[in-house]
Amino acid sequence: MSTESTPRPAARATIDLITAAWHTQAVYAATKLGLPDLIAAGHTDPAELAKTAGADQDAVRRLLRLLLRLGVVDGDENEGYRNTDIGELLRDRPGSLRDVSLLYGEEFYQAWGDSIETFRTGGTGFEKAYGRSLLGYLGEDPDAAQRFQRAMQAQAKNFSFDAVPQHIDFSADRHVVDIAGGSGQLLATVLGAAPEARGTLIDLEHNIPIAHAHLERTVGTDRADLVAGDMFTTPVPREADTYLLSRVLGDWQEDDCIRLLRSIREAMAPHSRLLVIEMVVQDGKEGLLAPLWDLHLMVVNGGHQRSIGEYRELTARSGLSIERCVQLPMETSALVLTPAG
Repeated sequence: MSTESTPRPAARATIDLITAAWHTQAVYAATKLGLPDLIAAGHTDPAELAKTAGADQDAVRRLLRLLLRLGVVDGDENEGYRNTDIGELLRDRPGSLRDVSLLYGEEFYQAWGDSIETFRTGGTGFEKAYGRSLLGYLGEDPDAAQRFQRAMQAQAKNFSFDAVPQHIDFSADRHVVDIAGGSGQLLATVLGAAPEARGTLIDLEHNIPIAHAHLERTVGTDRADLVAGDMFTTPVPREADTYLLSRVLGDWQEDDCIRLLRSIREAMAPHSRLLVIEMVVQDGKEGLLAPLWDLHLMVVNGGHQRSIGEYRELTARSGLSIERCVQLPMETSALVLTPAG
């Protein structure tokens, strides 16, 4: 039997893995050109889309042909294209994943282009590509910082934050402290479920205006104090009911995590709890997003997504214990930590 006609599933699977980055960049190109918004506005013909977007007609036609197969659009060039649910999520509007596509198609894509630096030396691909750390880059570029926080907000909304109050009761809380609270989205979500509570958000100075704007739009800034400062050196408010630490520990090595957790533990009252939101890496073949994000953090800022066993070690060394682990959407977990005996 000729091997030429024999199916080669391993070869096809290998090619699919090798070319996966092209998917990323095709979606990025469509997002950058604004094609989902133009389609929603009624420009459905490839020639019209290209003209309105200021792009090459043949290139747009061929891009749409791939986007059809990726499930971003539906239709054809004769009858016109329309957005699928995926295409709708790439439009320029609140709650979309547009900024995520731009961030991952630009800065993070460049960082992954230098990822071999990470695997060979332990240095980050981001620093190799940009000559400075991610935090340094965001601190120096307000536009990039805004886009980064919008992307983080969009990921949180579509991944997990809205689900947190469905699994954890905040109704009795009177003071909630969000450490490295970023845009304020999680704090606003929690305060929305804790009508009698006030909040405190601590983050670097360039994030404070972003958090202020989000809290103003949602629960009102009269319910929250915003503190500009480094989470490792800024005093943690004492005896709050709930402390929040979302997508923070994954950015740091063990010694830094223990230092931060111990400072929170020292501020906690016996009734206090600390809510840690991260992706938890499972054993075996289950769960793809967590190990993907683990490598992504390593390439971008030297971070680390951990297993539940690793979190038990961190908490034990910090005077905390894991009371329970709540599963949230998109392989995200909420670890409820309380002071250890």
